[in-house]
Amino acid sequence: QVQLVESGGGLVQVGGSLRLSCAASGSIFSINAMGWGRQAPGKQRELVATIAPGGSTNYADSVKGRFTISRDNAKNTLYLQMNSLKPEDTGVYYCTNLRFGSWGQGTQVTVSS
Repeated sequence: QVQLVESGGGLVQVGGSLRLSCAASGSIFSINAMGWGRQAPGKQRELVATIAPGGSTNYADSVKGRFTISRDNAKNTLYLQMNSLKPEDTGVYYCTNLRFGSWGQGTQVTVSS
């Protein structure tokens, strides 16, 4: 059973930074494509960043150049470095295992102006 536990969310001012972490278990982390999604209030969940087992990455246009997804296979941990945060980045951020379609419980990110 794949388990994903996010941490690192919080309240930050516009232009600030946050680093999210996702601890993964229940599968061979290093061979799974992983991603981060977010859900803003009143909107559907969207995938904002993905990373392949080999390390190649993709980003939604809305976060490109500001967010960086990375992984530490030795620690079974996924990261999302978020810089230059904007109010529209506010939402619940979820870690996802793209191979199994599993999602974590989410961590709240609030960007205040």
